[in-house]
Amino acid sequence: MNINNNKVLFNVDKQGVATVTLNNPDKHNAFDDEVINQLTNIFTEISQRDDISIMVLNSVGKSFSAGADLGWMKRMATYSYQNNLTDANALAQMLKALNFLPQTTIAQIQGAAFGGAVGLASCCDIVIASNKASFCLSEVKLGLIPATISPYVVDAIGVKASRRYFQTAERFFADQAKQLGLVDEIVAPDELTNEIDAMIAKLLANGSQARRQAKKLSQDVAFQTINDDLLNDTSERIAAIRVSVEGQEGLSAFFEKRAPNWQKGKDKKTNTPISKG
Repeated sequence: MNINNNKVLFNVDKQGVATVTLNNPDKHNAFDDEVINQLTNIFTEISQRDDISIMVLNSVGKSFSAGADLGWMKRMATYSYQNNLTDANALAQMLKALNFLPQTTIAQIQGAAFGGAVGLASCCDIVIASNKASFCLSEVKLGLIPATISPYVVDAIGVKASRRYFQTAERFFADQAKQLGLVDEIVAPDELTNEIDAMIAKLLANGSQARRQAKKLSQDVAFQTINDDLLNDTSERIAAIRVSVEGQEGLSAFFEKRAPNWQKGKDKKTNTPISKG
């Protein structure tokens, strides 16, 4: 499946891997209200499709994304408070849709990611960056703040780092981004596609439904008080997945020393100890 939405491209391959591509390199893939609407619609569709297992978010050209489009920002400066509120909420809803996609999400960062683009990366489960990538929370340079992206950026890099970079608008590079927790892997530019493919292969070796539930688990238990309610909830989750179709197939495959049915065309034995959850 291929859909060309002008500034955004959307493709789904036979493995169930969706690729969403920012396609406005002449403007460094800056986004405006049109792009935000397209991304929201695409993320909403992906969330509803069981045939999609993984989503890669990438872009065309030298930059990943320069954040907000200058023409859009100029228009916003003339808006009323109420119009600005409506506009900002559209961006907030797009980021929420990305952050809570049930599928595994991977951001592929080849170059500069400024402003709202740092929010896009922060909303993804895995971020793989070129060693040429750079990041900047640049809003204060314009007398603004990174408000709508802040919940996701703070979650990614922590409160202390956010207090610094929200205020300084310093540009930092992939190595620093990895230390902060924003980036997971750094590779040479010509190895970026291979690294993405390798990560996809690792993910596809695992149960699709298990990955969905594991992602939701990490979001649901974060910062929760460890009490009887949480213990009961996590116990119910592991009990339910053990008796699920995928859980039963995974356990059977392990004990029978064969590949599970989601690893199509493979027949590998494993000696990896199994977790009892």
